Amino acid sequence: MIAGQGSPGAALSAAQVRQIMAQGTPRELYAGRRVLVLTPDGTRTCPLPLLVQALREVVGPQAAKLDFMVALGTHPPLPQEKIQALYGLDAGARRGPWAGVELLNHRWDLADTSRRLGWLEEEEVFALSEGRLRERVPVDINRAVFNYDQIMILGPVFPHEVVGFSGGAKYLFPGVSTGEFLHFSHWLGAVITCAAIIGRKDTPVRRMLNRALEMVPVPVHGCCPVVSPQGQLCGLYAGPLQPAWSAAADLSARVHVVTKPRPYKVVLGRAPEMYDELWTAGKVMYKLEQVVADNGTLIIYGPHIKRVSRTWGEPIQRIGYHVRDYFLAEMARFADIPRGVLAHSTHVKGLGSFSRGQERPRIEVVLATGISPQECQRINLGYLDPAALRLGDFQGREDQGVLFVDRAGEVLYRLAG
Repeated sequence: MIAGQGSPGAALSAAQVRQIMAQGTPRELYAGRRVLVLTPDGTRTCPLPLLVQALREVVGPQAAKLDFMVALGTHPPLPQEKIQALYGLDAGARRGPWAGVELLNHRWDLADTSRRLGWLEEEEVFALSEGRLRERVPVDINRAVFNYDQIMILGPVFPHEVVGFSGGAKYLFPGVSTGEFLHFSHWLGAVITCAAIIGRKDTPVRRMLNRALEMVPVPVHGCCPVVSPQGQLCGLYAGPLQPAWSAAADLSARVHVVTKPRPYKVVLGRAPEMYDELWTAGKVMYKLEQVVADNGTLIIYGPHIKRVSRTWGEPIQRIGYHVRDYFLAEMARFADIPRGVLAHSTHVKGLGSFSRGQERPRIEVVLATGISPQECQRINLGYLDPAALRLGDFQGREDQGVLFVDRAGEVLYRLAG
């Protein structure tokens, strides 16, 4: 059984949040036990200060130990002061009720971070991927997990380009797993394509994550919030991970999906400040690709974006951005490139074809960011000077085939039918 409530127009109070967490998290899960809570970093809209405080108030007084870890995947590690800011903690809180709480990073970048749980064998991968991939995949997890008696996942649910909807087991794999699992799962998503996966609950990638979850020897509980485009906490579901995540994904499908009657020649999505590199600002493309007309233009607008990726910039500079079939045609040529990087490349470039050496993207993707025109040309994306753009020129023109989307990247736009 899960506890929870939510609707597209709701705005849950702190008291309601505590009540849901208390009702959906039985005392026997945490009383006298060591509890690790997994959370997102700052690249998701989420009222984490409210949520982590409520969870600490419910669980902390009776738990033997309560710690929090940022499930980074392969995002850059955060210094302590940034984790404190992420959770809304000041120096006083760290000396008071939070004094004994550890705030941890998933240090995916350190060789001794992980421990192997087992393998997804070739035949199982072939079946779960619906015949797309046949390979043996290692399933690793941050070894810190074994220092606890209970894992709690506290992360929001949105439509997601790789897995369908974010959240749930994704906070373990690849959230606190290794690059190997991330690269495998992201490449599987890329082979299927973003357009075929995003906004769907049951996908081959989700099934793969759920299979890996079965290998985790520590019990896992879920507190799954849904945040409206206006930034309100419009839903929260607490209980066993899978049903809690499923309820949140159902609400997300009502909150985070906009249907349009026709495609647009030009779509401009303004990337919010939380996307400070193209690696995350690519979400603007993922959420808007489907409403761009064939041979149309998608503009990612974000003058604050100065780089492609802190972590993966070098390999992206080497390969550029291309459609999926460009890579599938010559996989041996790209054998030294992590497949998660290939997946990011093709997700940003979008649907298209590659035949007889000719690449034909369905749409043109243009950056109006702080990334230079020379770099845009080098990585095979279009360029516009953000200083020369007037956002007002793109607003209120849907009847002319022009769509403007503010704070793009979390709401999925689809065509009717």
